[in-house]
Amino acid sequence: MAAMTDSPVNLSPTGPPETVLDDEPAEALAALDAALARPIADQRQAVAAVVARWPRFIDAWAQLGQLGRDDVECYAYHRVGYHRGLDRLRANGWRGSGYVRWRHPQNRGFLRALDGLRAAAEAIGERDEAERCATFLRQLEPEWPPARG
Repeated sequence: MAAMTDSPVNLSPTGPPETVLDDEPAEALAALDAALARPIADQRQAVAAVVARWPRFIDAWAQLGQLGRDDVECYAYHRVGYHRGLDRLRANGWRGSGYVRWRHPQNRGFLRALDGLRAAAEAIGERDEAERCATFLRQLEPEWPPARG
């Protein structure tokens, strides 16, 4: 039997419930910012050190996926971030459906990991996985992709 959570599930009068992930530790956020501020040649190793210290930090996995040395490495890092994200969503009250909106900064790492998995799956020719990820992104965030800038 699954454990109950005290995390709220927000019901929307215009659609499915919305889940917002819990905050990452401030120290982890600062460490990721510092790693990404390093020279590009040093970023992958610096972000990997953040992941090693905070292995449940979804956005660190997503960022590491962006820094992968090849398509397969990118795919692997994004897949870990995606699965860590599913675990965290469930721990925050998500029951397999409902919104996970970009407008909440806490959700962005998961959405980045899922989009990175989509792109990496496409890059290695796993088109069915890429399509599933694209569909899932639009189900979680109907306004996907978010406005950049």
